[in-house]
Amino acid sequence: MTTLPTPDPARLARLREALLTASYTADGCLDLLGPTGYAALARNEAVPALRATRGGTPLETLIRLFLLQQPASFAAAAAALPVEDCLIDGWLTADGDLVRATVDVRPYANEVAGLDSADAWVVSDLGCAVGGAGGIGGGGSAAGVPRRELVLGVGGASTTLANLAVRRPVRSVLDLGTGSGVQALHAARHAQRVTATDLNPRALAFARLTLALSGFDHVETVEGSLFEPVGQQKFDLIVSNPPFVISPGSRFVYRDGGMAGDDLCRSLVRSAAAHLEPGGYCQLLANWQHVKGEDWHDRLAGWVAGTGLDAWVVQREVQDVAQYAELWLRDGGDHLAGREAYEARYNEWLDAFEAAGVEGIGFGWITLRNSGAEQPAVRIEEWPHPVEQPLGPHIERWFARQDFLREHDDAALLAARYLLADEVVQEQVGAPGAEDPEHVVLRQGRGMRRATKVDTVGAGFAGVCDGSLAAGDIVDAIARLLDEDGSGLRDRVPESLRLLVEQGFIEPAV
Repeated sequence: MTTLPTPDPARLARLREALLTASYTADGCLDLLGPTGYAALARNEAVPALRATRGGTPLETLIRLFLLQQPASFAAAAAALPVEDCLIDGWLTADGDLVRATVDVRPYANEVAGLDSADAWVVSDLGCAVGGAGGIGGGGSAAGVPRRELVLGVGGASTTLANLAVRRPVRSVLDLGTGSGVQALHAARHAQRVTATDLNPRALAFARLTLALSGFDHVETVEGSLFEPVGQQKFDLIVSNPPFVISPGSRFVYRDGGMAGDDLCRSLVRSAAAHLEPGGYCQLLANWQHVKGEDWHDRLAGWVAGTGLDAWVVQREVQDVAQYAELWLRDGGDHLAGREAYEARYNEWLDAFEAAGVEGIGFGWITLRNSGAEQPAVRIEEWPHPVEQPLGPHIERWFARQDFLREHDDAALLAARYLLADEVVQEQVGAPGAEDPEHVVLRQGRGMRRATKVDTVGAGFAGVCDGSLAAGDIVDAIARLLDEDGSGLRDRVPESLRLLVEQGFIEPAV
């Protein structure tokens, strides 16, 4: 089995300096490869990048070695990095007059909301870029490593979670199922203490390489399943890109949870409360089953019920069982195994879904918060539309608005002052030439980018929310303008006001 690098701190510092000197960073690679080549590389398509790296500069050599898994001459490698150090520590291996990379070292723009960006690198197995046409463990992957133990690099799921996470200075973060350490890398920027766990010891070794190469030394790695490695510890933030794939069996540690159906994700949700500090968040990606005769909203509500946690569940996509099976069969490289073997595996997936009454699989994100409220706020919704990234700041404000709404009855809502959220616009829809619109729509340009229909009162109210007047005073003024009964309007407005606040069209003025 391939031995992973075991870097010496002094030699590692020289390697990191060489990567920076050569501009082997996310920005540097983008500048060299251009948008087309860089985007193709993200899809694990190497031809455009190979064409762009034929000049022999240090940056081109590093891209060929660590991203494209191409050999380089000893002289070219020595011009780009401390090659002897890399051979000693195992980042490179000698092959005659050539050297080859032993691991994938991928520049990563470690940008998080509210924090300065910093150059970082994610280390993973060769040939394990997510989304590759050959499937995980296809040609070029780490020799001698069982496919089920392979460790992936940065993919769409990991970047999605990184963008969703609530970023604020905290004492402690748990990255549950760390893989190559992407979430721990982000957490290390805003937490005093980070704990990264994984069932796969090779994943923990890769996470340590990712963090060490990127300059972080305050992350603890612990082997084990789910919350078992951390005992009774509690955290201010728990993030998890778990092995959420609903599959028959457990062939790949990085994706298959080894539990029936969607039980692994349900277990994470049910167990989170015991490990959250007051005010703490748990954020995870998840798949869930759409079972015949059962509303998926009810299924997810059952996961949250009784936990005492506020919850916001967003379903981003639904696939039928055939689409889902094909996606993950391709991910595992089963489409390359021959028609008979592929069809047998395909039938295995469909048999399992049929037996469980599963008609589709939902994918989305779940955010939980330990608010301590007697009546937790729970929202479960489908939202397949584009959203702003990073979304973490908007998620944090959504939960803050739930606190506000819980603490304010109708009279208190009318006594409060509000601000129109940034980039909310009004649209009027109606027949051309009509004197009055059929309806008025408020549309967000930020966050979830929602749209909602409002009446004349709602549109007028939102338009004057500048924080200077109490909501009740605005309602009274609108009543006089429309020659309506003020008390009757005050009775009707709080319901609409709660919706506008909950969805973020207006924010309480502090």
